Amino acid sequence: MKPLVQWGRAYFAIQAVAGLSWWIAVFVSPMVREATLGNLDPVAVAVFDIPLFVMASALAAFGVRAAVAVATGWTGFVAVALAVYATITTEAGWGVLSMGAATAGSLIALCLILLGRVPIAWIIRGPFAFRPAVTRPSAAIHVASTFGQIVFFWGFFLAVLPLAIAFLAQRWGVGLPFPSFAGPLGVAVLVLASALGLWSAVVMSTRGDGTPLPSAMPNRLVIAGPYRWIRNPMAVAGIVQGAAIGLILQSWLVIAYAAVGSLVWNYAVRPLEESDLKERFGEEFQQYRDTVRCWIPRYRRPGSLRDFENGTSRQ
Repeated sequence: MKPLVQWGRAYFAIQAVAGLSWWIAVFVSPMVREATLGNLDPVAVAVFDIPLFVMASALAAFGVRAAVAVATGWTGFVAVALAVYATITTEAGWGVLSMGAATAGSLIALCLILLGRVPIAWIIRGPFAFRPAVTRPSAAIHVASTFGQIVFFWGFFLAVLPLAIAFLAQRWGVGLPFPSFAGPLGVAVLVLASALGLWSAVVMSTRGDGTPLPSAMPNRLVIAGPYRWIRNPMAVAGIVQGAAIGLILQSWLVIAYAAVGSLVWNYAVRPLEESDLKERFGEEFQQYRDTVRCWIPRYRRPGSLRDFENGTSRQ
């Protein structure tokens, strides 16, 4: 058996045990029942959930492929249904979060069992496929395009989604208290992270003959500005911005959203991006990757990147 398939089956085994434990807690503890089911009749829910979630997860752990699909599909259905119920009634918020997490885990485990891998290459298909930008006579065109992208992506990922998450967290009753200085701290961190993001974008678009968008990537490997210290300054900026907005909105769920985004970027997007950079820039990128860290800057001797500091980086 492939190791990744074993990991998928192990996940479903854990999910079966966790599901059974949760149902025991639901019938034993009124607090757990109220937090996860609200005023729903636990007996009526258990009639469907125990066979389709607990028992199907157990069968999936033994490699029954049909059970993998049943457990995953039911988990996703329950997560959506609970989210609608909690949004309308302001009850069962912790049940939504639990089943949402279970849905994500089940989908990953399903891919491991049925495909033997998580198909992260699907991320870069269609409009997100890696393609070099069309060479322009003036860098100003790339700068304008880059700032258009910033307005769109920052507006969606750093305004629309966080506000929606904070609203839902309030409706679901899953908020946690924040200290009084969280808001001002978040504003200060947001300003600094945004400055890093803008600096990185300008350097990339002026020195790289391209934009941050995968479909219009830079044509030169830039190792200038913040790219001299970390390979992914725009990703760092975006993640820190998300966490800062969570502090401003005083929503731990928004901070968790930023943390999950960092994991998705690091383990799904970054390997594909670095593979593309290695293919296009060869030894030059390999030397850069070996010299400059991905996330955390490290001290280097002056001039250690001098030999190729006039290039570009798309990270």
